[in-house]
Amino acid sequence: MFYREKVRTNKKEELLDITDVVKNVVKKSGIDCGIVLVYVPHTTCALTINENADPDVKRDIISALSNIGIESTNFYHIEGNSPAHVKATLIGSNISLFLENKNIILGRWQGIMLCEFDGPREREVWIKVIRESHPST
Repeated sequence: MFYREKVRTNKKEELLDITDVVKNVVKKSGIDCGIVLVYVPHTTCALTINENADPDVKRDIISALSNIGIESTNFYHIEGNSPAHVKATLIGSNISLFLENKNIILGRWQGIMLCEFDGPREREVWIKVIRESHPST
């Protein structure tokens, strides 16, 4: 079973901290140790783990992606959101995390970010918590 959590983005492009959303699902799951898989079923947003202490890091990531020349490419896709598709492809649609003693394991400054490239929108984040199995003795 996996959990479908809805999140609302507020800008055309932003990194939205969803660490607490994932932590709440882990708590609901009742699983102590294992793996947490996080996935977005969208083609114009992505997931990453990065610093969540300094908001300038989020702005810098958005700025850097805007400055690598994606927007100036001649695209065939007529919807006008091809740069969002490319950015989502570069970042990726899933992450995996260790779960120990009911806590997701992240580095000191790390958070889980939904990377919105075609907002604002309501998005779904799919989360699966897999219990660690112990081999028979």
